[in-house]
Amino acid sequence: MSQKTYPELAATALRIALAVMLLAHAALKLFVFTPAGTAGYFASIGLPGALAHAVIAVELAAGIALLVGVYSRIASLAMVPVMIGTIVFVHGANGWAFGNEGGGWEYPAFLTVALLVQALLGDGAYALGRERKARPAAIAA
Repeated sequence: MSQKTYPELAATALRIALAVMLLAHAALKLFVFTPAGTAGYFASIGLPGALAHAVIAVELAAGIALLVGVYSRIASLAMVPVMIGTIVFVHGANGWAFGNEGGGWEYPAFLTVALLVQALLGDGAYALGRERKARPAAIAA
């Protein structure tokens, strides 16, 4: 393995880790808290309840896109406003440490940076998006 592939593998590792995290959060909202419960929580903190459904949809779509490696940059960037909203409306007032009561903002801030890094890196290796892009070049050659 040449050094040139290390950044691609690093992008893949980050992409898969973010995908698992997003899908786990979406599953939590779907199966534990339920969409209605999540909407109720959003309403209780002053956000429109319908926004909960949009957040669940974005987490699912971005998680799947990252998992398979299609539109990873767009999926990562789509999650950034969700994470900033999490910091501003949910965890920001709880202090820095995520171990604080209600969870602090360090974890969502770290995920925001990781999503921005993924957007800069792109799909990485072993991505369906990479294969789609590679095929036309191979045919033209």
